Amino acid sequence: MMCIKAAVPRAGSLRRVLSMGLPTMWGAVAVAYKLTCPLAQENGLGARVATSAVFFAVGTGLIVHVRRALLRELRQARRIAGAAQSALLRPLPPRIDGLTVAAAQLSADRGATIGGDLYEAVATEHGVRVVMGDVRGHGLAAIGTAAAVLGSFREAVHDEPDLGGVLRRLDRALARHLRDRAERDGTAAEDFVTVLMLEIGRDGELRALNCGHPWPYLLSGSVVEPLSCADPMPPLGPFPLPADLSGLQCGHLLPGETLILHTDGAEDARDTGGRFFSLREALGGSVGRPPGAVLGRVFTALLDHTAGKPKDDVALLVLRNEGQPHPTQGARGTARPATTHPQPTRHL
Repeated sequence: MMCIKAAVPRAGSLRRVLSMGLPTMWGAVAVAYKLTCPLAQENGLGARVATSAVFFAVGTGLIVHVRRALLRELRQARRIAGAAQSALLRPLPPRIDGLTVAAAQLSADRGATIGGDLYEAVATEHGVRVVMGDVRGHGLAAIGTAAAVLGSFREAVHDEPDLGGVLRRLDRALARHLRDRAERDGTAAEDFVTVLMLEIGRDGELRALNCGHPWPYLLSGSVVEPLSCADPMPPLGPFPLPADLSGLQCGHLLPGETLILHTDGAEDARDTGGRFFSLREALGGSVGRPPGAVLGRVFTALLDHTAGKPKDDVALLVLRNEGQPHPTQGARGTARPATTHPQPTRHL
């Protein structure tokens, strides 16, 4: 083992030496040609052409070498970013307690996977609890804030008997994260997070708490409508939570019905003429489709609308009640989530 550990830094040193060796060799060739080759000392047209060709070859070799090195660094950075985002947005199981699930994220930067969108769905003894959120900003700061909120949610949903308790835990976790970051960086952290939380009971009853986030859409039969039109609370971060966090009653998610949670990037997307993307119209042709097909249809329509260049990140989470309708109650099945074949978190 000591030999293996000793060989690792030597291998890294060897790679660094080799990476520097090629430019050094090209430079040595150019200097040696200029100083020692008789042709380089002549002033004739042929000599000048030959000298120019040598230096052009040297310059081309250096450019190719630098380009390859930069591409290697870029691929490595993307792998690290993808691993970080996959660890944050863990793959969701295809079924959660009688609901079929699909989720995906579309980055505004086609070369990036890190963003501030967050989502999660967890089966608990209180029902299926779902969160969809959007952190102000992008990059490492945004993903750190999203990780703090998601980590708190994943713990609190099992401990707190009501959604209000879960939201207060998220608010405290966010406050601690922003305070620690401000102390570490020496700057005031003014980030905020929009959060929508849903609780779907075993009878399909829906309860919601909304802090500045767009309301989801409900697909029922041929009808597409917002789950609620109530005014949301302010986002988490800048303002204290109100005393009453009992949650909003939003009816029931009946068998065959679908919920689509989304971030504001979906409805804020514009075409070249400045017209907003109509998520509601895009969902109109998705009635009765499985969640994965709904995602594909919406993202295809959104990319067509923006000519493949959305200005903001977009995340979608689709939940469909696959229970069999009953004449009396319309309750859904209560099977525990199947996690043997989890779907991958998709970054489009």
